[in-house]
Amino acid sequence: MSAGARVLVLGGGVGGLEAAAALGRRQNISLTLVDRSPLHYWKPALHEFAAGTMQHQGNCIPFKDTAVKFGFTFVQGSPVAVNRENKTVSLDTGATLPYDYLVVALGSRANDFGIPGIVDHCMFIDSLNDADALFATFREAVQKARAAGEKLSVGIVGGGATGVQLIAELCKSIDDARGLGPAVRKSLLNAVLIETGPRILPAFPEAVSTAATQQLEKLGISVRTEAMVVGADETGFSLKSGEHIPASLRVWAAGVRASDATNLLEGLERGRSGQLGVTTTLQTTQDPAVFAIGDCARIDAAPIAPTAQAARQQGQYLGRALPEIIAGRTPAPFAYNDRGAVVALGDYNGWGMLDAKRSFGGGLLSGLAARLIHEGLYRQHLAGILGVAPTACSTVREHLSPVKPDLGA
Repeated sequence: MSAGARVLVLGGGVGGLEAAAALGRRQNISLTLVDRSPLHYWKPALHEFAAGTMQHQGNCIPFKDTAVKFGFTFVQGSPVAVNRENKTVSLDTGATLPYDYLVVALGSRANDFGIPGIVDHCMFIDSLNDADALFATFREAVQKARAAGEKLSVGIVGGGATGVQLIAELCKSIDDARGLGPAVRKSLLNAVLIETGPRILPAFPEAVSTAATQQLEKLGISVRTEAMVVGADETGFSLKSGEHIPASLRVWAAGVRASDATNLLEGLERGRSGQLGVTTTLQTTQDPAVFAIGDCARIDAAPIAPTAQAARQQGQYLGRALPEIIAGRTPAPFAYNDRGAVVALGDYNGWGMLDAKRSFGGGLLSGLAARLIHEGLYRQHLAGILGVAPTACSTVREHLSPVKPDLGA
């Protein structure tokens, strides 16, 4: 790696790795990427890891491999202190890393809103470790329920894409597991999806919300809307109405707020959900040497929903803009290109959104098209990291030999 401006990227998610891959090859940049995990993964697929319908092999990429390929240094660890005056970041490993330019790509987590019992009694899927822990708990719960001849009660709070896709993927896990199947699922699973608002998938047109609700109900899932959770304990969720919804397995997938680690950057402007305020060149409003991208950043002039496609575009933009800034030039402002959104309910159905008013999907063929687009977005990201040929090979292999979740049946 050649010497040059020291660029430190905190977080190797979609946006962080895109930026590192673009900047690591630059002759005048010395780039270091820091992440608490040794593996890069596609965060929108966490619900599949959590259900055991996606395996680590081929879908979790060691950062040490990408570092060699793209010419940057990888350091595993978590930031514990940021000194903007001295331009250093201290890690939990004891290491202190200097920087000339800092890129904060720490992502987001679910927002518990301070509701009593949520942190202590619910599981989350904010990271790969969370997803793996959820699958292990789900697997054990399935085994215990079957051994006792009882129903497994699952409650998921959050009717956005994460919660909706997770609850469908758990159904798919049972359907596809060896020794189980749809008939077992219908007699075993008692699942409820809880949403505070009037409908699920509020970012999609109402027709999609209605169709998705019908699909979930067809799978035997109870969809509760306008149900505000005010507490949780080891038996389930308490609603504002006074009702108690029993759930032996409880998952919180509601709300989005920036990673707690962004609190280390004291003195910088931030929004209500903890996102760092940035300009149209993705520089923080009060420190031009600090950039923020993805879910932990907010452009006040033109707010963008926290999605993987936004993080990816911002990472790619930074790969072009930061060298301009280092050279003393002013780059063109970041311009977000909204390519729509897709939600996939396992293998059961799927929908896409071209813009705020136009949607597609649903049914046999259109639902399949939406699901293929959903997978295609992930494969496109993977191809940029692994290359087209390896990604094509792994895609064909996975379709020819689909994952059979191990639920211990």
